Amino acid sequence: MVRSLLYAALLSTAALLSACATNSASTDPATTSAPANALPALVPFASDEGLARLARSGAKADFATLANQFEAQYNAMFCGPTSAAIVLNTARSRSADLPRDHTRLRKVDVQFMAAGADPIVPRFTQDSVIDKGPKTRAQVLGEPVTIGGKQVRDFGYQLRQFDAMLRANALVSKVVVVDDALSEQTIRADLADNLARSGDYVIVNYRREAVGQKGGGHISPLGAYDAASDSFLVLDVNPAAAGWAWIPTAVLVKGMRTFDTVENRGYVLVDGP
Repeated sequence: MVRSLLYAALLSTAALLSACATNSASTDPATTSAPANALPALVPFASDEGLARLARSGAKADFATLANQFEAQYNAMFCGPTSAAIVLNTARSRSADLPRDHTRLRKVDVQFMAAGADPIVPRFTQDSVIDKGPKTRAQVLGEPVTIGGKQVRDFGYQLRQFDAMLRANALVSKVVVVDDALSEQTIRADLADNLARSGDYVIVNYRREAVGQKGGGHISPLGAYDAASDSFLVLDVNPAAAGWAWIPTAVLVKGMRTFDTVENRGYVLVDGP
């Protein structure tokens, strides 16, 4: 009995750690067609080749500002909120009305400060962006919801749920579902054109297993495109699972062209302020 309970707990924990977005590998036919080692190798950003690609890239207009605002997700379900916070802080870093998130401030933190002092730095956080969105924090963390007439635990964010959160935080965005009708050429042009322009951003939603990484669904911003290698730099918000990496276009498209609960994954184009 004890062994059964421990085994069930381990399985549940493994599912949580891999589920930054939604859907399990067993229900995702796009991830079972080829082994991960059959894919072209991803190139770590923190390598000579990775740095060389960034240096010669002609589509990296917002790399420096995104890198300046980068932060790692602190919750396994928060790749979406983390990506949103990075982009919001990048786009609005000089705004006078940046929010102050006091949820992590303890009473003891201010006991020696002057009355009325506020040590919180104004910025968007992984927690505050969730509060503005239509999907509640409890739902992101597994509170059962009804989808297709069934009660399910819809951890993290599906693509359109993520886009709805961005819009709720006053960003102008366009969601693109990578279905079978959307060509790789169109996707490449869409992403590369965005990365070549200053002040707008692109966030991708893909399945890790489909690109040769361990884990399930994931969301992260793109930082650059290198035409010579035909690869995109993914600014992975979970460095504990995988660092920043250059992913070949065909592989990234494969990762986005995977099914998640109700439709395929894809990407979100975000306009500047």
